[in-house]
Amino acid sequence: MSNITIGITCGDINGIGLEVVLKALAIKNAGKKFRTVIYGSTKVVAYHKNIITEENIQLHSVNSVAEAQPDRINIINCWPDNVNITLGKPSDLSGTCAKQALEAAVKDLKDGHLDAIVTAPIHKKAMQLAKFPYVGHTEYIAAEFKVKDSVMMLVSDTLRVGLITNHLPIKDVAAAITKEKVLRKILIMAETLRIDFNVNRPTIAVMGLNPHAGDEGAIGNEDDTIVRPAIEEAKAKGVLVFGPYPADGFFGAGQFSKFDGILAMYHDQGLVPFKTLSFSAGVNYTAGLPIVRTSPDHGTAYDIAGKGEADETSFIKALFLAADIVRNRNEYLEMHADKLERRNKQKALTSETGEDEAFEEILPEE
Repeated sequence: MSNITIGITCGDINGIGLEVVLKALAIKNAGKKFRTVIYGSTKVVAYHKNIITEENIQLHSVNSVAEAQPDRINIINCWPDNVNITLGKPSDLSGTCAKQALEAAVKDLKDGHLDAIVTAPIHKKAMQLAKFPYVGHTEYIAAEFKVKDSVMMLVSDTLRVGLITNHLPIKDVAAAITKEKVLRKILIMAETLRIDFNVNRPTIAVMGLNPHAGDEGAIGNEDDTIVRPAIEEAKAKGVLVFGPYPADGFFGAGQFSKFDGILAMYHDQGLVPFKTLSFSAGVNYTAGLPIVRTSPDHGTAYDIAGKGEADETSFIKALFLAADIVRNRNEYLEMHADKLERRNKQKALTSETGEDEAFEEILPEE
């Protein structure tokens, strides 16, 4: 991993993001196995350094990734001015700083200077005040890399949960569930589990939209008319996918432990059980992108910002997962270069003709 370079965005400067970053890098030495670069401001990072009681945290300002050194806390300054930090409160300034750091890191990622990015938490209200036109990191990065669809996944050592819909009001969820969307998400997750997580023949469970997965139409027919047909079509493409399962019984009875990946229909259906089972040890991962992006599974935690109480465990896991996925992708590319080249040509052809991008399963040789 020593040749991997990971960019770290500062997130909301009024939250706990930089506290967990510094605890991870300076106290737990999580960056010793790869080079890291913080996108933000040396002055702002120094402010958060003073929150931590640990002494001798040395910060190093650099102008570019090329100047960054291993075993150092490297910082690229993304804005020139002093900023007012108001811990525990969203502001247009904290949103603007988070936005500028994210944009700078994504640019370096696009230009090939970084192998992955880990994003510290942002606050949706602050981002709205800063005129950030996306609901969150996932949607912004997908748009920047012109990806038609992606899967927001929460990952721990024992559980991987993806979402069919992300940050969507519950009143809009049912209308957003289509057979095509469910199928795309299944295929993205299957490919991600195989390539990014090195699972040779992944098994996937799909949750039902309605209570009891519709109970044979008694509580809604979407599971029978939309979800189940998508599952059957994915099976026909060679994916080991099952469901739809009633979500309450699935998690309550421990069935989740039998599958490599789980797809939930909406945010809380997947994240409530995930965080109940894996809180502070989970990682947010955006699947289906040409680049690698992870983040801790918590938010800005304004209520404890500045108190030195934030737990860095999730951030450390996000760093190591990003590095692992970079390594897994590189190994997969080496093993399946010919197949990937054929698929890329197929994608280029479908793009030129205006057709929907085809999902071709790339299965390892038997």
